Amino acid sequence: MKRLLFLLTILGVVMTSCEDKRLQTYMANVPLYMTYDELRSSFKVGAEQALEKPGKIYFKDNYMYINEYQKGIHVVDLSDPENPDRKVFIEIPGNVDISIRNDVLFAESYVDLVLIDVSDPSQPIFIKRIEDMFEYVIPPYDYDYPLDEIDQDKGVITGYELKKITREIDPNPYPWPIYYDYALESSFRGAPAVNGGGNSFGIGGSMARFITYDDYLYALESTYKLKSINISNIDQVEVKSEQHLWGNIETVFIADQHMYVGTSNGMHILSLDQPSSPNLLSTYQHITACDPVVVEGDWAYVTLRSGNNCGGNQNLLEVINISDKYEPVREASYGMQGPYGLGIDNGVLFICEGEYGLKVYDATDINNITTNKIAEFPLIHAYDVIPLGSFLLVIGDDGFQIYDYSNLEDIFLLGYLPVEAVED
Repeated sequence: MKRLLFLLTILGVVMTSCEDKRLQTYMANVPLYMTYDELRSSFKVGAEQALEKPGKIYFKDNYMYINEYQKGIHVVDLSDPENPDRKVFIEIPGNVDISIRNDVLFAESYVDLVLIDVSDPSQPIFIKRIEDMFEYVIPPYDYDYPLDEIDQDKGVITGYELKKITREIDPNPYPWPIYYDYALESSFRGAPAVNGGGNSFGIGGSMARFITYDDYLYALESTYKLKSINISNIDQVEVKSEQHLWGNIETVFIADQHMYVGTSNGMHILSLDQPSSPNLLSTYQHITACDPVVVEGDWAYVTLRSGNNCGGNQNLLEVINISDKYEPVREASYGMQGPYGLGIDNGVLFICEGEYGLKVYDATDINNITTNKIAEFPLIHAYDVIPLGSFLLVIGDDGFQIYDYSNLEDIFLLGYLPVEAVED
């Protein structure tokens, strides 16, 4: 019996060894790289460009900064909201998230952080690039086919080529690559204006993963890490703390010295009494779904969207009572079609429903929000919004729009920048 067990063990080792060395030909996603030298010499300010694949939005001092997915930033003058004027395009490969403190724009560029002087937004000036500020992540690929080997030494991954390859099969690859879906449909990095310590900030959308507050830039990194970066002195930008937050973190919002982090499983509330190290106070849990959050007064408004990488099968608006930051309680829940970003302004709630358009509600009665619909715009694609008191800034797959909501009985389109098809 012992001899039989010994032979079976040897046979298993041989089979495993053969398996380790077996070659196989198959179709795979083969990474396309940009070298680090190319990345770090790529910053350029050029003539304005048409919107192709708009992403995050950020507003400051009558200027709109619109992310062009993984390519850079459109700088748009909104002095005349009826005629948005594209001024310049800042080329920043790998850019998705942006935020501004005083006259410095902070933009991610794959693994790096880029600082830009926007004291004159029509003439942005490169300040510096801080290398390797963020983790090495890979963009989404065609999940019907396996992912080929990744070589970080070659540079950052900009995309993939689907082709037939022959590789030695490793049945137990390790370590697994860090994956972050840059796609516009899943998760992004902004938040409303916050003023403190004499600093000047802009306003970002609800789908943001970057936000500036006091002397800090906060960045949600990968799916679990909150990074606090001291930016008080641009000559000595440094990470002050890194915190692990469970729940697949997705969005960040700040109000009244508190940070609200939306996750695929709920919402974290953190105190900013010590900005260098936000203190986790509580967590509200909900079903698994994509989850941006905005806050006004004692109420947090959370949209939950099914599908994509977030999981879950419900589309909801939830209203959370946050008067006690240590014990947030859900007060109401409403069915939605497919909600993305949202905004709140003095009780007026704006909800982006993606392909189902934009909806506007009177949210002053928490228990009757959807019965108090003010307006609906079903013929646009709405991804995220920034309400500015009278003007609503909207971004979606079909472009950038400005609505005048100074009269809630007559909300109308004021200005528009369409997405334009690009010729091959």
